[in-house]
Amino acid sequence: MSASVLQLHYDVPGDDFTRAGEASSAIKNKLKQMGIAPDVIRNVAIATYEGEINMVIHANGGTIDVTIDADAISLVLKDTGAGIPDVELAMREGYTTAKEEIRALGFGAGMGLPNMKKYTDEFELKSEVGQGTEVNMKVYLKK
Repeated sequence: MSASVLQLHYDVPGDDFTRAGEASSAIKNKLKQMGIAPDVIRNVAIATYEGEINMVIHANGGTIDVTIDADAISLVLKDTGAGIPDVELAMREGYTTAKEEIRALGFGAGMGLPNMKKYTDEFELKSEVGQGTEVNMKVYLKK
């Protein structure tokens, strides 16, 4: 890949499970077109999908900004939802605040944030109650 930088932007609609996953799929397809290593694509796709679903379930949507350079794929997911009152608790596998009807659809199992951290090389979550959440993730390109 050349030293150039590619930036992508996606708007994630809220409360629309028929469109949930569109951004992560588009990112995955773009990375495939660019010839990025399959394991890197997999990690980015999982982390992005989990974040996208969280925005649909909890925050009435948000945005995903992607920067691809010679070393890494950087992802910034932002929303203006309710925010996360207890980030440490939210990072525990299995913890969820998803409503029963969401869990009945197969979402909200409490693995979103833990998987986002697990499948990225760098992970930072900032959240303020009443203001929203921002997640910064980075997946390094394997040389």
